[in-house]
Amino acid sequence: MSTTPRAMSFETAAGQYATSRPSYPAELLDAIEEFTGTGLTGARVADVGAGTGIATALLRDRGAEVIAVEPGEAMARECRERVTGVPVVRGDGNALPLATASRDLITYAQAWQWTDPARSVPEALRVLRPGGALAIWWNTTDFDVPWIRDQHARMARHCGVTPKPAVRPSDSDAVRLAGLTGLRVARRHLRWTRTVPLDTHLANIGSRSTFLVLDESDRHVLLTRERERLAEAFPSGEVEESYVVDLLVAHRP
Repeated sequence: MSTTPRAMSFETAAGQYATSRPSYPAELLDAIEEFTGTGLTGARVADVGAGTGIATALLRDRGAEVIAVEPGEAMARECRERVTGVPVVRGDGNALPLATASRDLITYAQAWQWTDPARSVPEALRVLRPGGALAIWWNTTDFDVPWIRDQHARMARHCGVTPKPAVRPSDSDAVRLAGLTGLRVARRHLRWTRTVPLDTHLANIGSRSTFLVLDESDRHVLLTRERERLAEAFPSGEVEESYVVDLLVAHRP
């Protein structure tokens, strides 16, 4: 997996990531079971780029036999502490430390973009048993919510990156961009919300890679401005965050 400053920036904020980042709705695991045609209970799953174990915990609680694969030392340590009973190994999605044909399902939550699909796709196919599946997903920006759309644009400008387009890629483009061309792929969008204290919301946006690579003074300026805006928009101090999970499930022949 990538070792660029952005990719490795999470190592400096592992605890913040664990406590502020959103999880995923139960409907996500339902969709994975639907697309794979089998339940997760007893399934041999590798959660790659597991981070602090947010998705790992959901898979474990659904009854899967999970192993977490995480390249970062601090993130792996958080995962071990927070997701008890699950083995955590240091590893790279481009060269998985797993035996051939040993897994029924490989998952990537918020992590596929840090791999090189030219390497990570063949690695996933190697580790999957025949008929197994690769599931990748992201909590993406809900551009239908004006304040979230506006915040995304402000953050992109402040961090010097190009804002994501408000129009989501077509199914065929999404498959191509993920490097899954040639495989049988199913896709689904799942909208969901969570309500959190303002401090948790600010910690969440402050745990993103584009933010973490900024100088401390730049980070302070952005968070101060966002606190002022959101305190006015949400006088109760509780912020409703809205997400659209973008799920792709590719089947191994």
